[in-house]
Amino acid sequence: MKENKDLKLAVLIDADNIPYSNIQGMLDEIAKLGTPTIKRIYGDWTAPTVSGWKPALLEHAITPIQQYGYTRGKNATDSAMIIDAMDILHSEKVDGFCLVSSDSDFTRLATRLRESSMVVIGIGEKKTPKPFIVACDKFIYIEIISGARTGANKTKKTTTKSTKTANAKFDTLSASFINLIRRSIEDIADDNGWASMADLGNLILKKKPDFDPRNYGFQKLTPMIQSLNDNFEIDAREADDNKRIKHIYVKNKD
Repeated sequence: MKENKDLKLAVLIDADNIPYSNIQGMLDEIAKLGTPTIKRIYGDWTAPTVSGWKPALLEHAITPIQQYGYTRGKNATDSAMIIDAMDILHSEKVDGFCLVSSDSDFTRLATRLRESSMVVIGIGEKKTPKPFIVACDKFIYIEIISGARTGANKTKKTTTKSTKTANAKFDTLSASFINLIRRSIEDIADDNGWASMADLGNLILKKKPDFDPRNYGFQKLTPMIQSLNDNFEIDAREADDNKRIKHIYVKNKD
């Protein structure tokens, strides 16, 4: 997915299925992808389970949408969020949606929005079911967002960098994922086998919406590929019009 800072986004948050401890980190992540012109959060604000969200609402100008649980065992919050999303879609005020939830009930919503040419970004925990993940253009795990804390609320306000690193759980660069990279390079390579690193990242994201180098402990794609030097070769080339700019290319090793 092409990142566009001018992309107008509707941010819809499911308070029942997302921890509130890193709302700042989530909003910072969304700001990298576009401008959040609509920010709404859905939940039963009379319930103690979502009380932790309340201080963050004023601080970040998020509009709370009250939805009572009329029937036990039924998630009325999901219905309210879906209805609002469709209203926003038909208002034609935004270019895309950011659905913040770990609930697979939003799979059909994400699919429907994309059918209407909307960009759909998902944010949720790693427990998020696969159908919802692949229904999005891009899916970001809360666990990799800078300073993220998931699960039970924590009162400790400061955490050392070393502690964060030690507690991080990164995915393994498996043989199947390396093969995905190799096939993607082959798909877009020139006659000499070289592919643009930027184009490679975009193609992998299309094939695997939850792809992010941070899942594997790297801030960017290039260092991740460099760590796989037995499999790939990298070439940095000067731009024709500006020698201070480097274009990065990658090639499969035989």
